[in-house]
Amino acid sequence: MRPRGALVPVGPPLSPQRLARYSRQLALPGFDEDAQRRLAAARVLVIGAGGLGSATIPYLASAGVGTIGVVDTDVVELSNLHRQTAHGMADIGRSKLDSIRDTVNAIDPEIRVELHPEHLDSNNILGILANYDLLLDGSDNFPTRYLANDAAAISGTPLVWGAILRYHGQVSVAWAERGPTYRDLFPSPPAPGTVPSCADGGVLPSVCAVIGAIMCSEAIKLITGIGEPLIGSVTTYDALSGTFRDIAYGRSEDAAPITELIDYDVFCGTISHDDSETPRDAASGTENHDVVDSVALSRMLERGEPLQLVDIREPFERAIAIIEPSDFIPLGSLRGRLDEIRKDVPVVLYCHHGVRSEVALRMLRECGFDNVRHLAGGIDAYSATADRELARY
Repeated sequence: MRPRGALVPVGPPLSPQRLARYSRQLALPGFDEDAQRRLAAARVLVIGAGGLGSATIPYLASAGVGTIGVVDTDVVELSNLHRQTAHGMADIGRSKLDSIRDTVNAIDPEIRVELHPEHLDSNNILGILANYDLLLDGSDNFPTRYLANDAAAISGTPLVWGAILRYHGQVSVAWAERGPTYRDLFPSPPAPGTVPSCADGGVLPSVCAVIGAIMCSEAIKLITGIGEPLIGSVTTYDALSGTFRDIAYGRSEDAAPITELIDYDVFCGTISHDDSETPRDAASGTENHDVVDSVALSRMLERGEPLQLVDIREPFERAIAIIEPSDFIPLGSLRGRLDEIRKDVPVVLYCHHGVRSEVALRMLRECGFDNVRHLAGGIDAYSATADRELARY
């Protein structure tokens, strides 16, 4: 028998050694051996082994969650380490999955870690999720957030989601059977380019720790049935003021039932690119004249075609890596330096990931420049496909 609200049934008895390990946890009011056995029997899937995953997964393991599945396709990079504390210098270049598995094994080798080195999409997520009791989403992009929400709703799986950016974070629980979901709070995604990624906007590492810890607490509450989970409430954290806010929300009367998975890249306005010099829009298949991809830009530079390449990043970024030859006009000063943008040759703007350069593109178009495009995926995509000797960050 499970107490009211407990997600996972009581598992087999624990050995004296395991009970000793969790003695400080077992001493908590309202937390007993049955609760610990539920954690041991639980199967939790975590999307992402990055900032939030690094904060969440080790605590899930230390709390005694028996099986932790992790989905990720990235490798550890130097720029990850300031916030992704489950990885270290020796892990640079390694799969984040292999690194996080070693981290968990160092904490408790009896915890089972299941690795899923694949990109989640509408075709595979339900099959993976079917093997787990609970889903934690620590992803950093909107297509995955909506995919996770809809898959959880369709499968009846509770979802704990967190989001971080700059000095702020937010976390909530979406459980369609018991309350509102992520779509009730955010019915539609923001327009592409309006919300920077952590790579472009930055993130304070302690924000990852705070939000990840809350996500872990919510997971423990759901599994064991203790406390009140954040269903219908989102907790926000502001590191600059050191304050939290709880914002209640309910089911949207206008929201359509979630009955099937869709193409979330199209839904969120993500653009895919091929190797042509004029990429195509993912939704319509038509040519997208706003962007140039890395391969095309590399060919243009190799051929010496007339071109003005403009770097709109910040000085510290330019000190890390540069696509040459390029002019340097940071985004914040662009409007005041329009006279430096040429009109007699094609102009290509670039930033880190293509978010800020899209903003700059719109600004220049509004100012009458019709000869401007921006680099899809920014210098990060360029370093990954066209010039692998460029440092990535």
